[in-house]
Amino acid sequence: MSYLRLSSILAWLVITMGGAFAADQVFPPGARIGLTPLVGLTPAKTFTGFETEDKSVKVLVAELPAAAYGEVMNTFKTNPAIGAIKPESLETGAGTAYYTVDNVKNASGVVRHYAMILSGGTFSGYVDVQVPENATKIYSDDAVRQMLASAVTRKEVPVDEQLSLMPFTVGNLGDFKHVRALGATGALLLSDGDETTGFEAAPFMVIGVMASAPAEPDDRARFAEQAARAIPGLHTGRITMSEPVRIESMAGYETRIDGTSGRNDTQVTLVQWLRFGSQGALRVIGSAPRDQWEKAFPRFRAVRDSIQPRS
Repeated sequence: MSYLRLSSILAWLVITMGGAFAADQVFPPGARIGLTPLVGLTPAKTFTGFETEDKSVKVLVAELPAAAYGEVMNTFKTNPAIGAIKPESLETGAGTAYYTVDNVKNASGVVRHYAMILSGGTFSGYVDVQVPENATKIYSDDAVRQMLASAVTRKEVPVDEQLSLMPFTVGNLGDFKHVRALGATGALLLSDGDETTGFEAAPFMVIGVMASAPAEPDDRARFAEQAARAIPGLHTGRITMSEPVRIESMAGYETRIDGTSGRNDTQVTLVQWLRFGSQGALRVIGSAPRDQWEKAFPRFRAVRDSIQPRS
């Protein structure tokens, strides 16, 4: 791996303070990474993390694939200096982490930038701290380091907490073993598999909202098929059915695909339901290995029929 600073490495893998501390670690809503924020930092409303009231100081947290931590750790051990930036190790509540500090320029001036990666077991945690030059006396290097050292991870986010972040409600979770909000996308993953076993090896669903959708019925067939062919992880696929349906008395479209999906090219059958409304379309995707399809499909429909817009 080339000599890139930590923030650049993590940006590629993702592709989209001298005050006192609060009493305990705080997990931003829906996040599996938490830390003890410095005084003046509160949970952000427009991203996952923390910020000051004037929004000048930001602490962003994100999840990366589990392999990201090992790649960065090996890079740091092989290349102890990345240009003029020297990565440092740091003991945290989640184990050994690695972080860098440098100054960057943006439209508002010079910003002190900290980037840290740590292991969450089945995922890697990333923390990005941005402190403008005029706030470095309060949010000093030592204070930020202490905040980073307080980082911890949790295996799961409470289901109710995740559901509260969605722009819709789900009355029936289909007896799926795992429920996961997909970052700040406003989408929800229901699955029987996990990051270790691979999601495609067992039934799973993804529920989200498409902000734009065709208003004219004649355009919906093409839109539905294009959306189905673009389902992430689908390698090859053959549309076996695509037709208009009524879902909860609203116009919809159902599309089914037989194909291969995931890192092991699992033979799967997928269904995509689109429910059209004035604010775009609710999109529900259900996927199951071909030999599990008949049992999985009723679960998919039960979940779909329980989804309502959040009032």
